[in-house]
Amino acid sequence: MKAVVTGATGLIGRALASRLVAPVALVRDPSRAPEGARAVRWDTSAPAPSPALEGADVVFHLAGDPVAGGRWSPEKKARIRASRVAGTRSIVRAIEASAERPRALVCASAVGFYGSRGDDELTERDPAGAGFLADVCREWEAEALQAEALGVRVVLARFGVVLSPDGGALSAMLPPFRLGLGGAIAGGKQWMSWIHLDDAVGMLLHAAESRSIRGPMNVTAPAPATNAELTRALGRALGRPAVLGVPRFAIAAALGEAAEIVLASQRALPEVAARSGFRHAHREIGAALEHLLSPAAARVASAAE
Repeated sequence: MKAVVTGATGLIGRALASRLVAPVALVRDPSRAPEGARAVRWDTSAPAPSPALEGADVVFHLAGDPVAGGRWSPEKKARIRASRVAGTRSIVRAIEASAERPRALVCASAVGFYGSRGDDELTERDPAGAGFLADVCREWEAEALQAEALGVRVVLARFGVVLSPDGGALSAMLPPFRLGLGGAIAGGKQWMSWIHLDDAVGMLLHAAESRSIRGPMNVTAPAPATNAELTRALGRALGRPAVLGVPRFAIAAALGEAAEIVLASQRALPEVAARSGFRHAHREIGAALEHLLSPAAARVASAAE
């Protein structure tokens, strides 16, 4: 598979690149490109280099400004939106300008598309919800779908919370939990659509290779967990108590509008992937966390560095 990966220095992009043979990595800083990749400099605020896409079987478009990391200022919200919406528009224009266009575009999105939906089970057939992230996801996906008119198959990979001790939400949770200071957030009733990093990468590769998959695909485990279930499972995996919950008002006061990231409830199910034959290696939150935090997993991660 000849592949191009944007966002190749991020958690998912780096793991994906390690599963590909000599991918082209579109990155801001070529010195940070994954080993074995051919680095091409690209910033999402600039036009994407169409020659780098020539002859590719698939473009995995994963680039985007991080949504986590403190409050959302107007400037931060503008960067989040532009890096995804304008960045994806740039990729589609580069595809259009390519003499030999890629066959598929697998574009990242997020389960934030659905907004906060309580206990409702959500599949790819459900409509967009409300909120800043839902609005961004809707615009982001609309830009990616423009590539369909160019004869390119488009998959919208709606990621849940990708779990890995090497980055993202789980790595941020580990320090307090290891000190016995972890616990549920805002009562813990909100649903978290999670996915083990290995399965997230597997689903991206499955989407690239499965011609029947078009449009949205939830990149989530088949058994979503509530925040309380996840924190209890994490406490068990670490052998630490997980009873010091964080009240809703404290999260809202600390993060403002960005509290949406941890307070929204999304119970998204991977219906499209399941119907197309994908089989998750990590289906339950407890077993997934045990695997991620086991000494064997740590040795593998250390060897990959």
